Amino acid sequence: MKRLIEIINRRRNRFLNTGVVFVVDSISSLAASIFVLVMMNLLMPGFEFSQSRILLWLMSVFVSTVIAFRVGRVYRAIIRYSTLRELGRLGLVCLGKELMLYFLMAFTTFGFGSGILGGMVLMDFFVSLCALIIIRVLMVAVYDRMQALNKAEQAVRKVLVYGTNDKAASMVARLRNSPHYRIIGFVAYGKERVGHSLAGMKVYYFENAGGVHIFRNTLYADGILFPYVADARAEQDRLINYCRQAGMKTYVMPNIDEMTDQQAIGNYIRKIKIEDLLGRPEIKISMDEIIANFKGKTVMVTGAAGSIGSELCRQLATFGVDKLILFDNAETPLHNIRLELEDRFKDLDFVPVIGDVRSIKRLDFVFGKYRPQIVFHAAAYKHVPLMEENPCEAIRVNVTGSKHVADKCVEYEVEKMVMVSTDKAVNPTNIMGCTKRLAEIYVQSLGLAIEKGEVAGKTCFVTTRFGNVLGSNGSVIPRFREQLEHGGPITVTHPEITRFFMTIPEACRLVMEAATFATGTQIFVFDMGESVKIVTLAERMIHLAGLEVDRDIKIEFTGLRPGEKLYEEVLATKENTIPTAHTRIFVAKAREYPFTDASGIMAQLSEYGEDVNIPDMVRLMKRTVPEFKSKNSEYEKYDIS
Repeated sequence: MKRLIEIINRRRNRFLNTGVVFVVDSISSLAASIFVLVMMNLLMPGFEFSQSRILLWLMSVFVSTVIAFRVGRVYRAIIRYSTLRELGRLGLVCLGKELMLYFLMAFTTFGFGSGILGGMVLMDFFVSLCALIIIRVLMVAVYDRMQALNKAEQAVRKVLVYGTNDKAASMVARLRNSPHYRIIGFVAYGKERVGHSLAGMKVYYFENAGGVHIFRNTLYADGILFPYVADARAEQDRLINYCRQAGMKTYVMPNIDEMTDQQAIGNYIRKIKIEDLLGRPEIKISMDEIIANFKGKTVMVTGAAGSIGSELCRQLATFGVDKLILFDNAETPLHNIRLELEDRFKDLDFVPVIGDVRSIKRLDFVFGKYRPQIVFHAAAYKHVPLMEENPCEAIRVNVTGSKHVADKCVEYEVEKMVMVSTDKAVNPTNIMGCTKRLAEIYVQSLGLAIEKGEVAGKTCFVTTRFGNVLGSNGSVIPRFREQLEHGGPITVTHPEITRFFMTIPEACRLVMEAATFATGTQIFVFDMGESVKIVTLAERMIHLAGLEVDRDIKIEFTGLRPGEKLYEEVLATKENTIPTAHTRIFVAKAREYPFTDASGIMAQLSEYGEDVNIPDMVRLMKRTVPEFKSKNSEYEKYDIS
């Protein structure tokens, strides 16, 4: 049946054309007239139905049918749109047939006689009309059924699974009842698997783009399904590129933490995204230890509606926490994450709180009422150009806000505070990066002061640094997607600019891991692999959209923005980090500041920020963080030589 549907789908423009309808109508009319002849023979056993009379009847029926149907042209009507008017035309055509039939039979010497002939013609009229109506109803029913089957078949994407390993084979069973995907075989590179089969299906091979065109044109495959994101990443310059040339889609089975309903696995298959192709091999983290660390505890997340904060909440929701406090000042995004958590995690006890880290009284209320045991501090301003233009607000949120959260953690005896920082805090070249480094300084100095007994408290302070997060709000990938949707151009600041990237779930797992095995006041960083040229990212996004650079979408270079640098710092080197038990996670060697000094500096910066005293504020920032050298910025004049 599926093969028949494919054939009909390819020939649908010729399905039920006028020639077919004319032949079907003619055969139906002839069949009706033969039926009438048989019935008259049964009803009138004493009348002689000789061979000559039967032959005359059949010849007259044929001639009158062809002439009436050709003149009436009812076969040209679109049957599936037939109305009562079309039925009236059928009646007129049948009437014309019967009139011609009567006259042809009436003027022969071996006819039936006027009485018998009149009865036969009248019966033939009704039988022929009924036959034509029934045939049309059946045609419409068959057409509708085939259309429904065709739509259902078109909705099912026929895919080839990449690879011949156990995970690839398991896709057959997992997608057997999927209404969205149908596996038609497996695909591997090279001829080594020629003639092989896997899970009862043939293994096909490719060596160049021509092989993928064959999958499209002879197997009618809609796309390639990759069981692992790593497989897609390894084939991005070969198979994925061939698929783009052949007009085939590429799909991937997401990581297990992206899925919640294993019974509907096909619903989670998605098209390959640029995030899948730009990452490095994922850092493996012991989730069992992480889950045990949070289970049964009250956890608070500041900036809970942001990209990192919301993903932290999603992951914490699966850890069996006792209560989850979502703290953010963005009303609509917080409302959205609330609806998502209500829908996905019906048993989760969580509280969305509208609040601002700049407000000590609001923080005091939340800490006093809910008594969090662990706090993830992800609230921050992060956009470099915007903070370069609004430095006082960067200080008030990123520095003063972080100080407020840290102080409340100590006051309410929070077990652990984990602060989300950035690679831009390393040798900062902009206001945003420096404010994050200043926040690190205060949190680190407070934690060390507690460890030394200089400040009363029991809170452990942990900081995590990582690079750009793929797909986060306001980042380059959503911007490029928006530009693609509008037909381009895609804008890149500089042809040589590079960045380190990581995925949002991976960033959050790093934060979780840091919170789990931190033994004291530490700043954690990790090996982010190789940096990626932003122009390369733009080119790959254009290709994933099935377009060509310059021909379909242009790339324009707009120049570096204030505070922006070409290359981000490498976070993990032997010179600036200490290894941990995890091969990809390190502890940063950071300058330590006495808590009294750090506290005084933060208070002064907060005062400058409130007073909008930008010159003195920036000077103090640069004295406190002497490695802060502005780039392409008006604040270069305050640099310390």
